[in-house]
Amino acid sequence: MTRILRRIHLYAYFTSVLFFFSLGYPLLFYYARNPKKHYRKLVSFRRWISLAGIYAVGIRIRVEYETPIDWSQNYVLCANHTSFLDITILNYLCKSPFSFMGKIELLKNPVTRIFFQTIDIPVKRDSKISAFKAYKRALELLQEGKSLAIFPEGRIEHDYPPLLHRFKSGAFRMAYANQTPILPIVIQDAWQILWDDGKTYGAKPGVIHVKVLAPIIPNADGGEAFSSLEAEVYHKMKEAWNICNK
Repeated sequence: MTRILRRIHLYAYFTSVLFFFSLGYPLLFYYARNPKKHYRKLVSFRRWISLAGIYAVGIRIRVEYETPIDWSQNYVLCANHTSFLDITILNYLCKSPFSFMGKIELLKNPVTRIFFQTIDIPVKRDSKISAFKAYKRALELLQEGKSLAIFPEGRIEHDYPPLLHRFKSGAFRMAYANQTPILPIVIQDAWQILWDDGKTYGAKPGVIHVKVLAPIIPNADGGEAFSSLEAEVYHKMKEAWNICNK
């Protein structure tokens, strides 16, 4: 019975997101014709659709900050990845204009497609050319003063309950190259509400807890400094993940 209810809730969630997306689509379509000019509006619409979609089905987000965050500063947001809801959580969290870097498959999703065609950055994992173009575009956005959201694990792994897996280096190379602070974000229990895409265990109402750690400023020293940055971020996120998942 529980599995049936969770399946119903999953369908209700996706229906809710599609409903709010459809409401805003005429304006979205207009703004998408000139994404550079309407960047902030597209970011605001993405946030509104995401949050309306979860609120309508009884999902809430509660955030704990290790230190106050200055949202006038741009960041490379690095979050662990266990749920389709992680995108919504970062939309809720980030108070300044930002772009996602995500898998190219999101261009096939009817809701995320318009954003990954305009303000977000699709990347094909197994293509060096795609990765280079995405890296170059991400650096351009950081240099323009925009923030960038990346899931440094690269994808949702098959472990259940989930673990924090080793990071890929891209986010840290970009942060180091542009001397942009990393903002580590530990999404504690989104997987209990909706794991991965929800196909296995469905979804349920509830509160998702998030811990935002203090920003980490890249060391300006040369060499492989981005590697030490990656190790520092991973260690701090791993420590926070272990504490909340005991």
